[in-house]
Amino acid sequence: MSTTRIYKNAELFTEKGFVKGGFTVEGNVFGEVFQGDGPAGSSVDLGGARVIPGLVDVHIHGAMNSDFSDGDPEGLRRMAAWLASRGVTSFAPASMTLPYEVLSKAFAVAREFYDHPEEGCARLMGIHMEGPFFSEKKKGAQNGAYLKLPDYEAFQELYDGCGGLIRIVDVAPELEGAAAFTEKSSRIAMVSVAHTDAGYEDACSVFDAGAKHLTHLFNAMPPLAHRSPGVIGAASEREFVTAELICDGLHVHPSAVRAAFKLFPGRICLISDALRCLGMPDGEYELGGQTVFLQGGVARLADQTIAGAASDLYRDLQNAVSFGIPEEEAILAATLTPAREIGREKEIGSIAGGKLADFIICDRALDRKEVYIGGNKVE
Repeated sequence: MSTTRIYKNAELFTEKGFVKGGFTVEGNVFGEVFQGDGPAGSSVDLGGARVIPGLVDVHIHGAMNSDFSDGDPEGLRRMAAWLASRGVTSFAPASMTLPYEVLSKAFAVAREFYDHPEEGCARLMGIHMEGPFFSEKKKGAQNGAYLKLPDYEAFQELYDGCGGLIRIVDVAPELEGAAAFTEKSSRIAMVSVAHTDAGYEDACSVFDAGAKHLTHLFNAMPPLAHRSPGVIGAASEREFVTAELICDGLHVHPSAVRAAFKLFPGRICLISDALRCLGMPDGEYELGGQTVFLQGGVARLADQTIAGAASDLYRDLQNAVSFGIPEEEAILAATLTPAREIGREKEIGSIAGGKLADFIICDRALDRKEVYIGGNKVE
Protein backbone atom coordinates (compact mmCIF):
# COMPACT_ATOMS: atom_id res chain seq x y z
CA MET A 1 0.00 0.00 0.00
CA SER A 2 1.57 3.28 -1.12
CA THR A 3 1.99 6.25 1.19
CA THR A 4 0.66 9.65 0.16
CA ARG A 5 3.02 12.57 0.72
CA ILE A 6 1.75 16.15 0.60
CA TYR A 7 3.93 19.06 -0.53
CA LYS A 8 2.56 22.55 0.18
CA ASN A 9 3.47 26.22 -0.02
CA ALA A 10 5.27 26.09 -3.35
CA GLU A 11 5.36 27.99 -6.61
CA LEU A 12 4.51 25.24 -9.08
CA PHE A 13 5.43 25.45 -12.73
CA THR A 14 2.50 24.85 -15.08
CA GLU A 15 1.99 25.43 -18.79
CA LYS A 16 0.48 28.78 -17.78
CA GLY A 17 3.46 29.77 -15.65
CA PHE A 18 4.12 29.56 -11.92
CA VAL A 19 1.15 29.27 -9.54
CA LYS A 20 1.02 29.04 -5.74
CA GLY A 21 -0.04 25.65 -4.50
CA GLY A 22 1.25 22.13 -4.01
CA PHE A 23 0.81 18.50 -4.91
CA THR A 24 0.65 15.00 -3.53
CA VAL A 25 2.86 12.06 -4.41
CA GLU A 26 1.30 8.63 -4.31
CA GLY A 27 3.88 5.91 -4.67
CA ASN A 28 6.02 7.07 -7.57
CA VAL A 29 3.47 9.30 -9.33
CA PHE A 30 1.86 12.68 -8.80
CA GLY A 31 -1.57 12.54 -7.23
CA GLU A 32 -3.54 15.73 -6.72
CA VAL A 33 -2.04 18.99 -7.99
CA PHE A 34 -3.72 21.92 -6.26
CA GLN A 35 -3.67 25.68 -5.93
CA GLY A 36 -3.85 27.26 -2.50
CA ASP A 37 -3.67 25.26 0.73
CA GLY A 38 -4.75 21.87 -0.57
CA PRO A 39 -5.76 18.82 1.49
CA ALA A 40 -5.42 18.59 5.25
CA GLY A 41 -2.84 16.36 6.85
CA SER A 42 0.83 16.14 7.62
CA SER A 43 2.77 17.82 4.83
CA VAL A 44 6.14 19.10 3.67
CA ASP A 45 6.24 22.90 3.73
CA LEU A 46 8.36 24.04 0.80
CA GLY A 47 8.57 27.59 2.12
CA GLY A 48 7.59 29.25 -1.12
CA ALA A 49 10.28 27.48 -3.16
CA ARG A 50 9.78 26.93 -6.85
CA VAL A 51 9.07 23.44 -8.18
CA ILE A 52 9.65 22.57 -11.83
CA PRO A 53 9.37 19.22 -13.64
CA GLY A 54 12.48 17.11 -14.04
CA LEU A 55 14.32 18.03 -17.24
CA VAL A 56 14.25 15.79 -20.33
CA ASP A 57 17.33 15.66 -22.58
CA VAL A 58 16.61 13.98 -25.93
CA HIS A 59 20.07 14.55 -27.39
CA ILE A 60 23.03 13.69 -25.20
CA HIS A 61 25.94 11.44 -26.06
CA GLY A 62 27.66 11.00 -22.73
CA ALA A 63 28.99 12.25 -19.41
CA MET A 64 31.59 11.35 -16.80
CA ASN A 65 33.90 9.81 -19.44
CA SER A 66 31.15 7.48 -20.63
CA ASP A 67 29.55 7.54 -24.08
CA PHE A 68 26.27 5.86 -24.95
CA SER A 69 27.80 4.41 -28.12
CA ASP A 70 30.36 2.49 -26.05
CA GLY A 71 27.66 -0.07 -25.32
CA ASP A 72 28.93 -0.31 -21.74
CA PRO A 73 26.23 -0.96 -19.11
CA GLU A 74 28.28 0.47 -16.25
CA GLY A 75 29.15 3.55 -18.27
CA LEU A 76 25.48 4.13 -19.09
CA ARG A 77 24.58 3.76 -15.41
CA ARG A 78 27.31 6.24 -14.42
CA MET A 79 26.04 8.70 -17.02
CA ALA A 80 22.43 8.32 -15.83
CA ALA A 81 23.37 8.81 -12.18
CA TRP A 82 25.29 12.00 -12.95
CA LEU A 83 22.42 13.37 -15.03
CA ALA A 84 19.99 12.75 -12.16
CA SER A 85 22.20 14.76 -9.83
CA ARG A 86 21.98 17.65 -12.30
CA GLY A 87 18.19 17.68 -12.52
CA VAL A 88 17.96 15.78 -15.80
CA THR A 89 15.52 13.08 -14.73
CA SER A 90 14.84 11.56 -18.17
CA PHE A 91 16.96 11.24 -21.28
CA ALA A 92 17.14 9.70 -24.74
CA PRO A 93 20.85 9.10 -25.38
CA ALA A 94 22.13 9.86 -28.87
CA SER A 95 24.29 7.49 -30.88
CA MET A 96 27.03 8.45 -33.33
CA THR A 97 27.76 7.57 -36.96
CA LEU A 98 29.20 4.11 -36.41
CA PRO A 99 28.91 0.59 -37.92
CA TYR A 100 25.51 -1.03 -37.48
CA GLU A 101 26.91 -3.78 -35.26
CA VAL A 102 28.28 -1.15 -32.84
CA LEU A 103 24.93 0.64 -32.77
CA SER A 104 23.08 -2.64 -32.24
CA LYS A 105 25.16 -3.41 -29.15
CA ALA A 106 24.63 0.06 -27.66
CA PHE A 107 20.90 -0.10 -28.36
CA ALA A 108 20.65 -3.51 -26.67
CA VAL A 109 22.34 -2.09 -23.56
CA ALA A 110 19.85 0.79 -23.61
CA ARG A 111 16.95 -1.65 -23.77
CA GLU A 112 18.25 -3.52 -20.74
CA PHE A 113 18.62 -0.27 -18.81
CA TYR A 114 15.12 0.77 -19.84
CA ASP A 115 13.66 -2.56 -18.73
CA HIS A 116 15.54 -2.49 -15.41
CA PRO A 117 15.84 1.14 -14.25
CA GLU A 118 18.13 1.84 -11.31
CA GLU A 119 17.29 3.97 -8.31
CA GLY A 120 18.98 7.36 -8.25
CA CYS A 121 19.47 7.35 -12.03
CA ALA A 122 17.81 9.38 -14.76
CA ARG A 123 15.19 7.42 -16.69
CA LEU A 124 16.22 6.23 -20.13
CA MET A 125 13.06 6.92 -22.13
CA GLY A 126 14.20 6.35 -25.68
CA ILE A 127 17.10 6.43 -28.13
CA HIS A 128 18.05 9.22 -30.53
CA MET A 129 19.70 7.59 -33.56
CA GLU A 130 21.99 10.37 -34.80
CA GLY A 131 23.59 8.98 -37.96
CA PRO A 132 24.78 7.39 -40.18
CA PHE A 133 22.43 8.88 -42.84
CA PHE A 134 24.28 12.20 -43.16
CA SER A 135 25.92 14.50 -45.67
CA GLU A 136 29.69 14.30 -45.99
CA LYS A 137 29.84 18.08 -46.36
CA LYS A 138 28.03 18.70 -43.06
CA LYS A 139 29.16 15.68 -41.07
CA GLY A 140 30.68 17.90 -38.37
CA ALA A 141 32.20 15.67 -35.69
CA GLN A 142 30.55 12.53 -37.12
CA ASN A 143 33.01 9.96 -38.48
CA GLY A 144 32.90 10.18 -42.28
CA ALA A 145 34.18 6.62 -42.66
CA TYR A 146 30.81 5.26 -41.55
CA LEU A 147 28.38 7.54 -43.42
CA LYS A 148 25.65 5.71 -45.36
CA LEU A 149 22.68 6.44 -47.58
CA PRO A 150 19.28 6.17 -45.89
CA ASP A 151 18.45 2.49 -45.44
CA TYR A 152 15.03 1.69 -44.04
CA GLU A 153 15.68 -2.05 -43.75
CA ALA A 154 18.81 -1.45 -41.66
CA PHE A 155 16.93 1.03 -39.50
CA GLN A 156 14.01 -1.38 -39.07
CA GLU A 157 16.39 -4.12 -37.94
CA LEU A 158 17.97 -1.83 -35.34
CA TYR A 159 14.52 -0.62 -34.24
CA ASP A 160 13.21 -4.15 -33.80
CA GLY A 161 16.42 -5.24 -32.10
CA CYS A 162 15.88 -2.81 -29.22
CA GLY A 163 12.15 -3.37 -28.97
CA GLY A 164 11.15 -0.08 -30.60
CA LEU A 165 13.13 2.08 -28.22
CA ILE A 166 14.41 4.35 -31.02
CA ARG A 167 12.26 7.47 -30.74
CA ILE A 168 14.16 9.85 -33.07
CA VAL A 169 16.11 8.96 -36.22
CA ASP A 170 18.09 11.54 -38.22
CA VAL A 171 18.48 11.97 -41.97
CA ALA A 172 19.97 14.48 -44.43
CA PRO A 173 17.25 15.37 -47.00
CA GLU A 174 19.57 15.70 -50.00
CA LEU A 175 20.68 12.06 -49.85
CA GLU A 176 19.28 9.61 -52.37
CA GLY A 177 16.18 7.93 -50.98
CA ALA A 178 15.75 10.35 -48.05
CA ALA A 179 12.09 11.12 -48.74
CA ALA A 180 11.16 7.44 -49.15
CA PHE A 181 13.09 6.59 -45.97
CA THR A 182 11.24 9.34 -44.11
CA GLU A 183 7.82 8.25 -45.35
CA LYS A 184 8.39 4.73 -43.97
CA SER A 185 10.34 5.57 -40.82
CA SER A 186 7.96 8.31 -39.67
CA ARG A 187 5.30 5.64 -39.11
CA ILE A 188 7.27 4.23 -36.17
CA ALA A 189 9.63 7.02 -34.99
CA MET A 190 10.16 10.78 -35.10
CA VAL A 191 12.26 11.60 -38.18
CA SER A 192 14.62 14.54 -37.75
CA VAL A 193 16.58 16.53 -40.33
CA ALA A 194 20.26 16.75 -39.43
CA HIS A 195 23.86 17.15 -40.64
CA THR A 196 22.68 18.38 -44.01
CA ASP A 197 23.59 20.72 -46.85
CA ALA A 198 20.09 20.48 -48.31
CA GLY A 199 18.42 23.33 -50.12
CA TYR A 200 14.87 24.47 -49.51
CA GLU A 201 13.22 22.10 -52.00
CA ASP A 202 14.92 18.94 -50.71
CA ALA A 203 14.15 19.95 -47.14
CA CYS A 204 10.49 20.51 -48.02
CA SER A 205 10.27 17.07 -49.63
CA VAL A 206 11.40 15.36 -46.42
CA PHE A 207 9.23 17.45 -44.11
CA ASP A 208 6.27 16.76 -46.39
CA ALA A 209 7.13 13.05 -46.25
CA GLY A 210 6.77 13.05 -42.45
CA ALA A 211 9.84 14.57 -40.76
CA LYS A 212 8.78 16.73 -37.78
CA HIS A 213 12.02 17.46 -35.94
CA LEU A 214 15.19 19.45 -36.62
CA THR A 215 18.41 18.38 -34.93
CA HIS A 216 20.56 21.10 -33.28
CA LEU A 217 19.20 24.13 -35.14
CA PHE A 218 21.89 26.26 -36.90
CA ASN A 219 24.60 23.63 -36.38
CA ALA A 220 25.64 21.34 -39.25
CA MET A 221 23.25 22.96 -41.73
CA PRO A 222 23.28 25.96 -44.13
CA PRO A 223 22.31 29.33 -42.66
CA LEU A 224 18.96 30.98 -43.35
CA ALA A 225 19.56 33.30 -46.28
CA HIS A 226 17.07 35.58 -48.01
CA ARG A 227 17.46 33.92 -51.43
CA SER A 228 18.29 30.48 -50.09
CA PRO A 229 16.15 29.75 -47.01
CA GLY A 230 17.30 26.12 -46.88
CA VAL A 231 16.41 23.71 -44.11
CA ILE A 232 15.78 26.43 -41.53
CA GLY A 233 13.28 28.25 -43.73
CA ALA A 234 11.47 25.04 -44.66
CA ALA A 235 11.26 23.97 -41.01
CA SER A 236 10.23 27.28 -39.47
CA GLU A 237 7.21 27.74 -41.76
CA ARG A 238 5.83 24.30 -40.89
CA GLU A 239 4.11 24.56 -37.52
CA PHE A 240 4.48 20.83 -36.88
CA VAL A 241 8.30 20.97 -36.87
CA THR A 242 10.11 21.30 -33.55
CA ALA A 243 13.74 22.44 -33.50
CA GLU A 244 16.45 21.38 -31.06
CA LEU A 245 18.68 24.13 -29.70
CA ILE A 246 21.99 23.99 -27.84
CA CYS A 247 22.23 26.80 -25.28
CA ASP A 248 25.76 26.38 -23.97
CA GLY A 249 26.66 29.88 -25.23
CA LEU A 250 29.21 28.41 -27.66
CA HIS A 251 27.28 26.54 -30.34
CA VAL A 252 24.71 29.30 -30.84
CA HIS A 253 25.13 33.03 -30.15
CA PRO A 254 22.65 34.44 -27.59
CA SER A 255 21.13 36.65 -30.31
CA ALA A 256 20.51 33.57 -32.46
CA VAL A 257 18.97 31.83 -29.45
CA ARG A 258 16.49 34.69 -29.13
CA ALA A 259 15.81 34.55 -32.87
CA ALA A 260 15.24 30.78 -32.70
CA PHE A 261 12.47 31.14 -30.13
CA LYS A 262 10.78 33.63 -32.49
CA LEU A 263 11.27 31.48 -35.61
CA PHE A 264 9.85 28.45 -33.80
CA PRO A 265 7.34 29.83 -31.27
CA GLY A 266 6.48 27.13 -28.75
CA ARG A 267 8.50 24.66 -30.83
CA ILE A 268 12.01 24.85 -29.38
CA CYS A 269 13.44 21.77 -27.68
CA LEU A 270 16.50 22.51 -25.57
CA ILE A 271 19.19 19.84 -25.72
CA SER A 272 22.71 19.49 -24.36
CA ASP A 273 24.39 17.47 -27.18
CA ALA A 274 26.95 16.75 -24.44
CA LEU A 275 29.87 14.38 -24.89
CA ARG A 276 31.68 12.00 -22.54
CA CYS A 277 33.76 14.98 -21.39
CA LEU A 278 30.69 16.43 -19.63
CA GLY A 279 31.54 16.63 -15.95
CA MET A 280 35.23 15.95 -16.64
CA PRO A 281 38.39 18.11 -16.52
CA ASP A 282 40.19 19.47 -19.59
CA GLY A 283 41.98 16.78 -21.56
CA GLU A 284 41.68 14.34 -24.47
CA TYR A 285 38.56 12.22 -24.98
CA GLU A 286 37.19 9.86 -27.63
CA LEU A 287 34.15 10.44 -29.85
CA GLY A 288 33.08 7.94 -32.50
CA GLY A 289 36.66 6.83 -33.14
CA GLN A 290 38.04 10.38 -33.17
CA THR A 291 39.98 12.32 -30.54
CA VAL A 292 38.24 15.27 -28.91
CA PHE A 293 40.18 17.96 -27.06
CA LEU A 294 38.40 19.68 -24.17
CA GLN A 295 39.89 23.02 -23.22
CA GLY A 296 38.19 25.78 -21.28
CA GLY A 297 34.81 24.12 -21.58
CA VAL A 298 35.01 23.81 -25.39
CA ALA A 299 35.30 20.40 -27.08
CA ARG A 300 36.95 20.35 -30.52
CA LEU A 301 38.41 17.90 -33.00
CA ALA A 302 42.05 18.21 -34.04
CA ASP A 303 41.00 20.42 -36.99
CA GLN A 304 39.24 22.78 -34.51
CA THR A 305 35.72 21.68 -35.50
CA ILE A 306 33.42 22.07 -32.49
CA ALA A 307 32.65 18.47 -31.62
CA GLY A 308 29.79 18.73 -29.18
CA ALA A 309 29.01 20.25 -25.83
CA ALA A 310 30.45 20.04 -22.34
CA SER A 311 27.44 21.69 -20.66
CA ASP A 312 24.45 19.92 -19.13
CA LEU A 313 20.81 20.68 -19.90
CA TYR A 314 20.12 22.34 -16.55
CA ARG A 315 22.91 24.83 -17.12
CA ASP A 316 21.63 25.37 -20.65
CA LEU A 317 18.16 26.13 -19.28
CA GLN A 318 19.62 28.79 -17.02
CA ASN A 319 21.68 30.11 -19.93
CA ALA A 320 18.56 30.47 -22.06
CA VAL A 321 16.90 32.56 -19.35
CA SER A 322 20.03 34.68 -18.99
CA PHE A 323 19.98 35.24 -22.78
CA GLY A 324 16.55 36.82 -22.45
CA ILE A 325 14.19 33.88 -23.05
CA PRO A 326 11.13 34.11 -20.76
CA GLU A 327 11.35 31.55 -17.95
CA GLU A 328 8.10 29.84 -18.90
CA GLU A 329 9.23 29.31 -22.50
CA ALA A 330 12.67 28.05 -21.48
CA ILE A 331 11.33 25.59 -18.91
CA LEU A 332 8.76 24.15 -21.34
CA ALA A 333 11.55 23.76 -23.91
CA ALA A 334 13.50 21.61 -21.45
CA THR A 335 10.61 19.56 -20.04
CA LEU A 336 7.26 19.02 -21.77
CA THR A 337 8.38 19.79 -25.33
CA PRO A 338 11.17 17.16 -25.39
CA ALA A 339 8.86 14.69 -23.64
CA ARG A 340 6.40 15.14 -26.51
CA GLU A 341 9.12 14.72 -29.12
CA ILE A 342 9.84 11.20 -27.86
CA GLY A 343 6.18 10.36 -27.27
CA ARG A 344 6.46 10.30 -23.47
CA GLU A 345 4.31 13.31 -22.56
CA LYS A 346 1.75 11.12 -20.76
CA GLU A 347 4.49 9.91 -18.37
CA ILE A 348 6.92 12.79 -17.87
CA GLY A 349 7.50 16.46 -18.65
CA SER A 350 5.05 18.20 -16.35
CA ILE A 351 3.66 18.18 -12.82
CA ALA A 352 0.28 16.53 -13.35
CA GLY A 353 -1.77 13.81 -11.73
CA GLY A 354 -0.79 10.31 -12.83
CA LYS A 355 2.60 11.31 -14.23
CA LEU A 356 5.86 10.08 -12.77
CA ALA A 357 6.80 12.24 -9.77
CA ASP A 358 10.02 13.67 -11.20
CA PHE A 359 10.55 17.21 -9.96
CA ILE A 360 13.12 19.77 -8.90
CA ILE A 361 12.94 22.16 -5.99
CA CYS A 362 14.76 25.39 -6.79
CA ASP A 363 14.93 29.05 -5.85
CA ARG A 364 13.72 32.07 -7.80
CA ALA A 365 16.93 32.13 -9.82
CA LEU A 366 16.23 28.50 -10.78
CA ASP A 367 19.26 27.36 -8.81
CA ARG A 368 18.71 23.70 -8.02
CA LYS A 369 18.18 22.67 -4.38
CA GLU A 370 16.76 19.13 -4.48
CA VAL A 371 15.95 16.61 -7.22
CA TYR A 372 13.30 13.88 -6.98
CA ILE A 373 12.77 10.92 -9.29
CA GLY A 374 9.62 8.89 -8.77
CA GLY A 375 9.03 10.82 -5.56
CA ASN A 376 12.40 9.79 -4.11
CA LYS A 377 15.10 12.36 -3.41
CA VAL A 378 18.30 11.95 -5.43
CA GLU A 379 21.20 11.96 -3.00
